[in-house]
Amino acid sequence: MAGGKRYALVVAGTLCVVLGAVGVVLPVLPTTPFLLLAAALYARSSPRFYHWLLDTRLLGEYIRNYRSRRGIPLRTKVLVLGFLWATIGYSAWMVVAQGWVRLVLLAIAVGVTVHLAAFPTYRPSRVGNEERPPGEP
Repeated sequence: MAGGKRYALVVAGTLCVVLGAVGVVLPVLPTTPFLLLAAALYARSSPRFYHWLLDTRLLGEYIRNYRSRRGIPLRTKVLVLGFLWATIGYSAWMVVAQGWVRLVLLAIAVGVTVHLAAFPTYRPSRVGNEERPPGEP
């Protein structure tokens, strides 16, 4: 791959990691699409950055769980929905004056809530360092 194209993909991947990391804290910004895009960009441009991203404690686990279709941990769902509704609720009632903008914000919050509720909930069960097979207590 040409150096300029590789460099552009690494820069774009890094921007996506930053936006994804901000999305972990700011519920209005989506985390998963940015992290998945960063992983794809790094996979095409830099194996070193790709492995670094997958090996990071918080973001790597997030990507691996999503890609393996394990789902989102319940604690994460609860935190995200709590921050989402607190942020959008505050914005809708204290910041925005137009009624139609309030409705749009509430529609976004409902849409994200429905999406997260429909996504599988990941419940890790560990014995030592290995996961239990499904159906085992």
